[in-house]
Amino acid sequence: MSRVYNFSAGPAVLPEEVLQEAAAEMLDYKGTGMSVMEMSHRSKAFEDIIHTAEADLRELLHIPDNYKVLFLQGGAHQQFAMIPMNLMKNKVADYIVTGQWAKKAWQEAQKYGTANKAASSEDKTYSYIPDCSDLPISPDADYVYICENNTIYGTKFKTLPNTKGKTLVADVSSCFLSEPMDVEKYGVIYGGAQKNIGPAGVVIAIIREDLITEDVLPGTPTMLTYKTHADAESLYNTPNCYGIYMCGKVFQWLKKQGGLGAMKEHNEKKAKILYDYLDESAMFRGTVEPASRSLMNVPFVTGDKNLDAKFIKEATEAGFVNLKGHRSVGGMRASIYNAMPIQGVEALVAFMKKFEKENA
Repeated sequence: MSRVYNFSAGPAVLPEEVLQEAAAEMLDYKGTGMSVMEMSHRSKAFEDIIHTAEADLRELLHIPDNYKVLFLQGGAHQQFAMIPMNLMKNKVADYIVTGQWAKKAWQEAQKYGTANKAASSEDKTYSYIPDCSDLPISPDADYVYICENNTIYGTKFKTLPNTKGKTLVADVSSCFLSEPMDVEKYGVIYGGAQKNIGPAGVVIAIIREDLITEDVLPGTPTMLTYKTHADAESLYNTPNCYGIYMCGKVFQWLKKQGGLGAMKEHNEKKAKILYDYLDESAMFRGTVEPASRSLMNVPFVTGDKNLDAKFIKEATEAGFVNLKGHRSVGGMRASIYNAMPIQGVEALVAFMKKFEKENA
């Protein structure tokens, strides 16, 4: 068996070293005689797994003591509702809509109060991040919401918005742990693990303690209250035990790579290889304004749907899989998360050059 280069936007490529370690422990985790998939979430063995995972994540992100780390389920879609349910005390929030997922979060929040669209890049198919230095932030807004990296459209906030003192909430699903971040600039950071950290099924939320209260919207289910999970240290119900175990493995792998500063440098090198080629190519072009380009998700097109389809087919046959763009936008997209080796991007660019030459 030979592994392909997997450019999927999520579930996505994982470090081979992590997969090999997990395979070695599949039948017998550290002498327990059972797989992590089989053990009780109340056991000492799993308690060690989840506590170590949290400690490593705190070390990687330098998370202050007044922030809780929660391992949750339900994907980003559940957070679209949990955030207003837990934070919308004044029934007002401002959303910066820079892609499909921010738009869905904004639409969901409208069920719970007034969700204002403070800024949007929908006018140019979300191909840029708007200027957020002086937005019309609502005086009574409970929070300002962003999707920091837009997986479908390949844009990234390079500068956080000026929230004028309001709490910043960020969906960081597709850029989580790809670079250092100042946690104290946010009230809530959350992300699905399946893009850059682990397998599907885990959501990690980092929440400032003063935002975790019993004062939630009337009718909020017990399971959708942050305090429920914070008080129970993410063990209120049976969590995604194996997913958390795999995330913990990735945290340890990131530490071995030199931490998030080293990963940012690595990711910048990878992205530069692909963007430099797209900028010089006569056939392929990137769809994002250069100042807003993501290091994680790189969408591109030829301008000819038939040629796009031919490229995707031949690339897949050559071992470059999941390059088809999101169904809402078409074209191609290379997701080059932490675990994608630089050799994978170099090989993809070499294949693109060959394809361009043969189809000029």
